[in-house]
Amino acid sequence: MTDQVLFSIHANGVATITLNRPKALNSISYEMIGPITQKLKEWESDDQIHLVIIKGAGTKGLCAGGDIKTLYEARLHESAMQKAEQFFEDEFQLDMLVHKFSKPIVACLDGFVMGGGVGLTYGASHRIVTERTKWSMPEMNIGFFPDVGADYFLNKAPGYTGRYLALTASVIKAPDVLYINAADFYMTSENLNAFLNHIEQIDWHAKDIHTALTQLIDNYSELPANEGELLSIQTEINKHFSFHTVEEIIHSLEKDGTHFATQTKEIMLSKSPFSLKITLKQFIDGEEKTLEECFATDLVLAKNFLKHEDFFEGIRSIVIDKDQNPQYKYKHLEDVSEEIVNNFFNLLRS
Repeated sequence: MTDQVLFSIHANGVATITLNRPKALNSISYEMIGPITQKLKEWESDDQIHLVIIKGAGTKGLCAGGDIKTLYEARLHESAMQKAEQFFEDEFQLDMLVHKFSKPIVACLDGFVMGGGVGLTYGASHRIVTERTKWSMPEMNIGFFPDVGADYFLNKAPGYTGRYLALTASVIKAPDVLYINAADFYMTSENLNAFLNHIEQIDWHAKDIHTALTQLIDNYSELPANEGELLSIQTEINKHFSFHTVEEIIHSLEKDGTHFATQTKEIMLSKSPFSLKITLKQFIDGEEKTLEECFATDLVLAKNFLKHEDFFEGIRSIVIDKDQNPQYKYKHLEDVSEEIVNNFFNLLRS
């Protein structure tokens, strides 16, 4: 069992998963997924376990995403490619397990919660954000796409907010995480620690779990002190992001000329044109799909991106060399035809 993730069981019926790579912002490695999956399956069938907590070690956050540096190695040799493909298969199965878990899961979305960290905890029954939360689906920054079922759950956000967050890779804080239904409760980080301590003092064997947990959360949760930003720009988001092509979105932003429109256009044009077009189609198609169908689509796309040079160039420029200057094969939106995009949604041959 890897020490990259820690497990504990308390006599009172509480089990805890602690992502334990604080120097890597608790990013999820291939070696962590199997043990977490195994423990959750064990705990679901264990009558002595009533409640599961997911949290991150250290002070920086829950999880900053998947282990991108390991995925970058997939370009080098076949065994690394197979491991990378298996990573996505196993990660998505774990995320689905959390969505379907029959017992309460308390997810502590404190600090950084990004990409794979969002995927791991989105399906949890009780998701708690704090004043330190920085939530994002940042995949667009590395020439990838928002995976882990984002085409399902971000489509449930108000209006076209989900598309906006996906295509811009925006980082949002607690009030906006609540607004898009990606969290359920707000606590100060101090209260979250007190809440977790209190959970460990209760004999959950003798309680009606859901009632007692709801009452306990009520004692520690509150409304965020500040309002979010998304509500105030919701009308603008809907105006620009309702279109069915990236070119139309960019044109709409160009015509507008507001600060929001100008800034958003610049952000989008800094991303991989290929990723933008794949992601928009992914989200349009995802509106009519079940969670399972979205995960199936995400797996095809993830495996295809592992064969796509713009993905590795994105990782190189942002994560490896950090020059922030990706030289993408597809440099302009017009370089990415509708046929290329459509073909990418079928598993490509090596």
